[in-house]
Amino acid sequence: MSDRRRAILEGAARVIARRGVRGLRVGDLAAEAGVSTALIYYHFKDRTGVLRQALAFITDRADRYTGAADGAGVPPAGTDPRRLLERILLLEFQDLPEVRENSTAWGELRAHTIFDPELRDELSAAGAAWVEEVAGLLATLCPAAPPAAVDSAAERLTALLEGLSGRWLSGLLPVGHARDLMRGAIGVEIGRLGSCESFESFESFESFEAN
Repeated sequence: MSDRRRAILEGAARVIARRGVRGLRVGDLAAEAGVSTALIYYHFKDRTGVLRQALAFITDRADRYTGAADGAGVPPAGTDPRRLLERILLLEFQDLPEVRENSTAWGELRAHTIFDPELRDELSAAGAAWVEEVAGLLATLCPAAPPAAVDSAAERLTALLEGLSGRWLSGLLPVGHARDLMRGAIGVEIGRLGSCESFESFESFESFEAN
């Protein structure tokens, strides 16, 4: 990705997080990214193109800061399923500007589809890929569980994360409590599915954040 294209997408994420999807205007985005409006149209054709690529950028950036995959989409070598599951979910609760911005922008894009379907297909596909990733890890942890039960557990975990993230970002929930609730939910879902593998749960978020 070129530096200018990245600058535009980073600017789009910032604008969406601060002003919502309706607040994303090409002129304002150009000023935010420090480029010309002509360059934005050259790279993305129109505002909808910017939104679609911004959604993909936000999704890819989340994969990077949760450590879910490397640049080629490959999970970290030697990472067991329980460790990776906790990592990709709990690292969504980091009190860092990039994470706050990313999560807020995702929420704004999701809220936008309630009234406008222009991004619904792309957002649905991104959400389905996330559920599938979580379900795959749960299936490895609980190989005897029925696939439908595994999929339902993955949907509950990702939906809970989105809800907890919204409360945390709004200042209604301390980040540590959000992590504890998410960690507890992971344990509950694995217990319900009947884990046949023995993996140690992390006693604290910091224990795997440092690795």
